Parts: sequence; C-alpha cells; structure tokens
Amino acid sequence: MSQSIKIDVVSDVACPWCVVGLYSLEQALVTLRDEVDARIHLQPFELNPSMGPEGEDLFGHLMRKYDSTAAELAQAREVINRRGREAGFVFRPEGRGRVWNTFALHRLLQWADTEGVPGDALALCKAFMRAYHGRADNMTDRSVVLACCQQAGVDMARATAVLDGDDYAHEVRERQAYFTQLGIRSVPAFIVNDKHLISGGQPAEVFVKALRQIAQAVRIDSGLMPLL
Repeated sequence: MSQSIKIDVVSDVACPWCVVGLYSLEQALVTLRDEVDARIHLQPFELNPSMGPEGEDLFGHLMRKYDSTAAELAQAREVINRRGREAGFVFRPEGRGRVWNTFALHRLLQWADTEGVPGDALALCKAFMRAYHGRADNMTDRSVVLACCQQAGVDMARATAVLDGDDYAHEVRERQAYFTQLGIRSVPAFIVNDKHLISGGQPAEVFVKALRQIAQAVRIDSGLMPLL
C-alpha cells in the first residue's frame, strides 16, 4: 500500500534549476509509484519581482546579477543542459533568450492549483517551462501564455479571465510572504508534509532516497509499518 504525502514545490518558472528539480522529482515518483502517493502543490517564488514587461537579455542579466564572465556562464549552461537531459527536459541549446516577469504565470498556477482538477497546475507549469526554457518564448505575450494554457488542457475561458484580470494576485503575494517567513531564500525548495525540506535541483535518485525515508517514517508513526 502506497503512503500518501504532500509536496509543496516552491519555485519560479524563470529558474532553470527549478525545471531540473521538478522533472527529477517526477522521475523519482515514477520509481516510487508503488510506495508513495504524492500530492504536489506548486508554490510561488519570484527571482526577479521587479522585472519590467520588456524583460532583459538573459546573458546580460546573469553577468550583472552574479558578476559572472561569459566563460563562467557557458560552463554553468553546460551543466544545466546536461542535468536537464538527464531529467528528461531539453533546454534551448544556445542558452539564450530573455528574463521575463513571472507574476502573471504564478497567478495562473495558483488558480489552477485552487480551482482546477488534480494535475492541472503541474501540467500548466510544465507548459510554461517548455515555452520559457525550451523555446525562449516571450512570457509576457498574452497569446503565448494562453497557448500554454491550451496545451495544458485547463479551462480556457477561466484561464483567460484570470490572465486578463487580477484574480489570485493577493493569494500569490500571501503565499510568497509565507514561504519567505519559513526561511526559503532560494529555489527550488521541496517541502514534504510541511516539515521536511529538500533544497535545490537534485537528481532523481536523491528524491527517491529522501521520499522513501519520509514515507517509511510516516508509516512507523502511524503504526502501519511493522518494526520486526
């Protein structure tokens, strides 16, 4: 019998390591399909909350933000590309593009998690990630965002209304503040059953080991797992 657990995934669509972490988590859950029944909830975090609608060149942004050279960025991109392939995600080969404001995307993800059926938010997040990191689409372009919603199979009428309005803006701000108060300063962060933290874009085997240990501990606490 599989053990039910909750996983809050604190992340930003703009973060490539969040892509690696989420896809690796999914790989781990396939391995653990007979042991763990995971309920994933996507939680908002903005890497660049003050980013304007015009965005910023990716390389220029990273060089300025992290005081990195072009060679250092190229090396880091190679690592991310490799880890992406291992997790089943293909980043755009050249690693170029722009950094976009993601607040509207977080509002849509919050809507999908709150009003949608199970799996809607995850499907929508992955559609955003493919557009942002796989194709370097303009994530402030309404047509691009709505195309992602269509690909994810969510309610298009409601998605359009949320995107064109300000629904879930308060909820997103509230959730961001909550996880900041918990001490989350970098993403991805995976919080299991509200008390176990797995930080960073870990490989699938790390998630397998951690989630298996947590599930076993829950069984012991609930008296479902024999000790002898």
